[in-house]
Amino acid sequence: MMRNLMYGAVSGAVATAAMSVVMVAGQRAGFMADQPPKRIARAALPGHKHRRKPGEGVLGAVAHVGFGSASGGLFGLMTRGRHTPLPLGIAYALTIWIGSYAGWVPRLGILPSIPRDQPGRQTVMAAGHVVYGVTLACAMNRLTSGRQGSRDTGV
Repeated sequence: MMRNLMYGAVSGAVATAAMSVVMVAGQRAGFMADQPPKRIARAALPGHKHRRKPGEGVLGAVAHVGFGSASGGLFGLMTRGRHTPLPLGIAYALTIWIGSYAGWVPRLGILPSIPRDQPGRQTVMAAGHVVYGVTLACAMNRLTSGRQGSRDTGV
């Protein structure tokens, strides 16, 4: 159980890094002004939740990796270290996206909900979460393949 949690957390951190590449590319292409993790950190820091604050970029990055690792750890527990099909990883990641960007993020007034937000930002975020899900499943399969003998995991 602890190994599944650990493998999931490590896989979640790797998947968050891959997702962040998509998000940075989307920002550089002009699809979104600020990274959502930075906006969430800005809202969490003292002062007006929509005004820029020192340290919000670093706090946003740390929080993003922490959330991605925790989500990966939960995924590791849910899959119990078994081979994970890519569609399961993608479905899990898109569930996180919808739960966050149609749920708690707009309820806290940090960003608009998915249908009310900039289409470009939501396209980038959906794509980023698909990349997170694929990377999460692949990393989990890679880490758990050594525990399962010579079984081919497809990664």
